[in-house]
Amino acid sequence: MEVWDKMQTAGSMLVAMAIRGSRTPMEVVMEDLYHRVARWISSSQRVVVFTGAGVSTESGIPDFRSPGGLWERYNPDDFTFQRFQESEEARLRYWAMSTEMYRVLKTARPNAAHLAIADLYRIGRLDCVITQNIDGLHQASGLPRDRVIELHGTALEVGCLGCGKRYDRDEIQERLLRSSQAPRCEDCHGLLKPATISFGQQMPQRETAEAFRRAEQSDLFLVVGSSLVVQPAASLPLAAKKAGALLVILNRDSTPYDSLADALVRGSAGEALGKIVGEVRTRMGLAPST
Repeated sequence: MEVWDKMQTAGSMLVAMAIRGSRTPMEVVMEDLYHRVARWISSSQRVVVFTGAGVSTESGIPDFRSPGGLWERYNPDDFTFQRFQESEEARLRYWAMSTEMYRVLKTARPNAAHLAIADLYRIGRLDCVITQNIDGLHQASGLPRDRVIELHGTALEVGCLGCGKRYDRDEIQERLLRSSQAPRCEDCHGLLKPATISFGQQMPQRETAEAFRRAEQSDLFLVVGSSLVVQPAASLPLAAKKAGALLVILNRDSTPYDSLADALVRGSAGEALGKIVGEVRTRMGLAPST
């Protein structure tokens, strides 16, 4: 396993290389690691990228669980799927919290990590993205909708819990401004809820099954910005690894699956992915992305 934070004793050769190139030993180690991952991507046929909140935070979207996130101001127990179904008061509270989050999502833009992943698709090195994020920024970066599997749904749409009809989020937000009641479906009068997965709500069966199928068929599974603690999504890297894929984990903090990784990168998703994908382009004889 190529773990940068375990390679500080790489030896005098790295120190000498760093001095000759005016780089620190750690920079030399990281560059070697980027090149290694880029080589694997270049020779892979089915690269699957799995993204978590650490990608969205680089677009200014706070992680729910991190300092400054929504769960510092709201109690997660108040927003279970069961409470949403049972109480009008709970639904209004849910919509107030969700509206606060939506204002942030509306102004967010794809960052360097999103753009690097989209670039992998453009150069023919991406099978799909599986994401825990609900902000739609992968699609906004240029990825086709059919290449993005949204395990936790999308905050950009609203769904009827009765008939399943989908609404554009802005339409329902306008309705909320004109009413003191939680919105309901125009067709069946069913409850309307942002098309995201709440605590206690069943995971989408089709998307979950497809995510595991793609993971098991991948030959390189790249985790970006996920702590890998929320199940069942956190089991995807394990499924890929058991099926024979190379596993690369790029995250700021440690994860439960670090010991299984073939390469482990600590740092900014955007910076690291930009360098890795840039090296992939070089190996393929392509011009740098503009």
